[in-house]
Amino acid sequence: MSSGRRSSTSAGGSNAALATKVQELARFRSEFFGRLSEVLSDRDDVRIVGDRFVFQSEVLFGSGSAQIADAGKDKLAQFAATLREITPRIPSNINWILQVEGHTDTVPINNEQFRSNWELSAGRAISVVKYLVEQGLPAERLSATGYGEYQPIAPGDLERNRRIEMKLTQR
Repeated sequence: MSSGRRSSTSAGGSNAALATKVQELARFRSEFFGRLSEVLSDRDDVRIVGDRFVFQSEVLFGSGSAQIADAGKDKLAQFAATLREITPRIPSNINWILQVEGHTDTVPINNEQFRSNWELSAGRAISVVKYLVEQGLPAERLSATGYGEYQPIAPGDLERNRRIEMKLTQR
């Protein structure tokens, strides 16, 4: 007759394996941030905020546009090159992803291409993801999300809230 209890050994083993994967990802995330910080250290248009790289939108895009400007492509190409260099060292058992998040200010937009800030922020995130794929990053390791004006980092500061954030995380 089975007691219906799970073995604490198997539960403990799976928790230990998960903890190991989380530690490995943290180590590679740290290397990723360290290398990119070196590459981007002389730039004041890209900031590190917590565990994210923040690119101000005006560095990457014209007003009301999701088309990446040439100067923005240069910055994203540097970012992609560093990530391409680091990714082969991430163990295959770590299911990592680079989240690309688009954000806007609170000024409403309504043009032929974008009917809302949500659409603009999603369009910008998608443009960045597509460009990173063109730069050789694996599409299955990227995601694009648009937050519109709903996740401000500096309420009332229109310029700082218009941004693209990138975060290396586990799926």
